[in-house]
Amino acid sequence: MRMLASTVLAAAACVATLAAQPRLTLDYPAIAKRLVQQLALRPGERVMSIAHPGTFDDLQPWIRYEVMRAGGIDLGVVEVLREPVPEAFDAAVLAKGARDARAHYKTMFRDVDAAIMMPGANTSHPAYLAMQDWLNDDLREHRGRRTIHFHWIENGSAYPIAGQPLPPRPAMDEVYQRALLQTDYAALAAVERKFASALGDGEVRITSPSGTDLRFRAGDRPANLQDGDASAARVAQGKVLVDHEIELPAGVVRVAPIEESVEGVVAFPPSQWDGRPVDGLRLRFSRGRVVEITAANGRDAVDAEMRRAGDAGRAFREIGVGFNPLLAVPDRQPWIPYYGYGAGVVRLSLGDNAELGGAVRGGYVRWNFFTDLTITVGGATWVREGKLEIRN
Repeated sequence: MRMLASTVLAAAACVATLAAQPRLTLDYPAIAKRLVQQLALRPGERVMSIAHPGTFDDLQPWIRYEVMRAGGIDLGVVEVLREPVPEAFDAAVLAKGARDARAHYKTMFRDVDAAIMMPGANTSHPAYLAMQDWLNDDLREHRGRRTIHFHWIENGSAYPIAGQPLPPRPAMDEVYQRALLQTDYAALAAVERKFASALGDGEVRITSPSGTDLRFRAGDRPANLQDGDASAARVAQGKVLVDHEIELPAGVVRVAPIEESVEGVVAFPPSQWDGRPVDGLRLRFSRGRVVEITAANGRDAVDAEMRRAGDAGRAFREIGVGFNPLLAVPDRQPWIPYYGYGAGVVRLSLGDNAELGGAVRGGYVRWNFFTDLTITVGGATWVREGKLEIRN
């Protein structure tokens, strides 16, 4: 009886503690207003959302209202198939259905000027791919058709740092909402433009205390600036697919270097390859390809993943440098918010870089995040041991 009583008291104390913790209520009206504001709609532009059923449903009416209020034409919401699907569903039927639907969705979306890709919708869904088909077509015609990528946390945008757990969901929501609503978009665009300009003029060198020492040139490769500007005028100037896909929250500059210029070593923090842990990993690159793999533990897992990926598995894909101070890695309880868009976070990726105007194909993509790198471009230091050095 005493054991039962103490258990009940402990459970009650736990409930009281949880109840006392602050809980974030997402500000749907403000979020919707910001998303539509970044589109800078022209009168009569037609806007829809592509959404996963049951995910952010309460935001949709606010988005549709803001589209109308801005003078746009609200086309409503296209829902992807709810996931996970029932186990009884035949994978072959689903695959054929997706292939057939993609072409028909493209016909449906012919007159769509802008779409908001909601959390849970991704490139496994035919409606999402059909909208991408139009964006690829529009690259050749310099049209202002565009999508906002509002992935939030549902699309796997939050990354743990080795040895550190991710914070509770409300804490991550709070960081994302603050970044979306309070970012100084003009200042963000200014520093991103400055960095992009430097990339085109000088050699990039990346180093770290753990042994990274990598060099490359970007040359005339297009730099993708994710500064939150989703206007038709800006997008019409785009040179690559991702220039038509505007991420919110915003904050990264991405570029696929000239592959043959990539030389040196990347030293990894504890990571996972082929679903297995790897420690002390170093990849040496020559002319943009991995030519040597060393690791304290788990080298066979790296080999396995690269073999399965094919040629793209050993190819340098891109560098992404984060500039948004509101998405920076926290000093306490650290984690990597929104795909590494925070100030000082660096993404060194492997694989297919077609969407960035690179020469690597094959479909495989692997993002690798680093929080301790130093980046110099043409002799100027932009990031020093994970902290943004040049701002404006």
